[in-house]
Amino acid sequence: MPSLAVSSYGTLLKIGDGGGSEVFTTIGEVRDISGPSLNVGTEEVTAHDGSGWREFVPTLKEIGEITFEINFNAAATQGFSTGLYNDAANKTKRNFQIVLPTTSAKTGSFAAYVTAFELTEPVEGVLRASITLQGTGALTWA
Repeated sequence: MPSLAVSSYGTLLKIGDGGGSEVFTTIGEVRDISGPSLNVGTEEVTAHDGSGWREFVPTLKEIGEITFEINFNAAATQGFSTGLYNDAANKTKRNFQIVLPTTSAKTGSFAAYVTAFELTEPVEGVLRASITLQGTGALTWA
C-alpha cells in the first residue's frame, strides 16, 4: 500500500495585523513548529455508589502552546519594535494562522500571546530565536 504521508515542508505561520479587515503576513524564516494541539481537561466525578473505578467527565478545551524557532533577522514580523518581541514585551494578543502544505490546504486560525522570546547567539552558527505562543480561545480549521 502506498504511503499517505505528507511532507510538512512549506508550512506557513502567519501573524495578523489587528486591522478591521485583518491582513496576515508570513513570519519569515520559521524553522520547526510544534503545535497547536487540542487538550481536553477532565474532572473526576467518582462517587460512593459508583463501580469502584475512577470516573471522569470532559471539561474545558484549550489549544495549548505553539513553539517554533526562527532565523532571526529583525524583520517586521520578528523585530524589537514591531514584531514578536514587541508583542511579548507589550502583552499583545494577536491572531495567527498556520497553513499546512497539503493538496487540500488547511488553515488553522487562533489567537495567542507571545509568552517567550529567547535569542540564541552561537559562536559558529546563525542568530536564532525560540518563540512560544500561548493560544487563547478556539482553534478553527478551514
